[in-house]
Amino acid sequence: MVAELHSYPVKSCAGISLRDGMLTSAGLAHDRSFMIVGPGGACRTQRRDPRLALIRPEINTDGGQLVLHGPDGDAVRIEVDLTAPRQTVSLFGTDHHGIDQGDEAAEWITDVLRVPSRLVRVPQEQHRVTDGLTPGTSAYADSCPVHVMSSSSVRHLNERITGGGGEPVPMNRFRPNIVIDGWDEPYLEDRMRQAALGDTELGYAKLAIRCVTTTVRQETGTKAGPEPLRTLAGYRRAVEGGVAIGAKFAVLRPGKLTVGDELTVLSWDQPELCGTAGHR
Repeated sequence: MVAELHSYPVKSCAGISLRDGMLTSAGLAHDRSFMIVGPGGACRTQRRDPRLALIRPEINTDGGQLVLHGPDGDAVRIEVDLTAPRQTVSLFGTDHHGIDQGDEAAEWITDVLRVPSRLVRVPQEQHRVTDGLTPGTSAYADSCPVHVMSSSSVRHLNERITGGGGEPVPMNRFRPNIVIDGWDEPYLEDRMRQAALGDTELGYAKLAIRCVTTTVRQETGTKAGPEPLRTLAGYRRAVEGGVAIGAKFAVLRPGKLTVGDELTVLSWDQPELCGTAGHR
């Protein structure tokens, strides 16, 4: 079943836990619809700017007003601008467009991050096709619009971490959109090819390759050490390179999702991962 739902209105900033939400063709409503960029328009992420985790967004239902809360209790309120000229921004070397949200937001974010920064909103007309087995579309997500993790996968990973003398890592290090509970076996999301959840339907795109963001303490915006990447490297290496846990999905049927919705797997396949059998 669906145990948790999380949306991240501003890429790489703190998430919002939801009781329910609308799943659009580009993922949960407003997910990664904003992005913080540097002076040249390149996206800022927790890979290099872990203090992004300290910015807590709040967005109203229609997406017209965004409030950013900072670590010191301060906040900036933004009336979202959809009409300003589009400008070129860069997401991991690929050019896209963004709508700048003004100087007040830029100054506030610059003070929090301690580096020059601006806030952009994805244009309504953007139709970005993502890669993977099932193509989809997304705003400023790394790739596919929906990131699914199972609690059994994180539980098994933490058993391996603590067995090696390390500290367990919380689910929020992985920044999932949907957390699935009720599976005894870990990593079943690797094999799930089509699934129905609530009013929605998802199609598998690819494994979630993990980066150093998983080593950032989301509560403090600081690096925490080598876990979980060190342990994942011992048994979760992906064919295309890197280490994987969780999976990315495209939206086949938009609709409403609610915590507690049952998950019905419509089709399964074998995992793409090298050495998956080693989890047992």
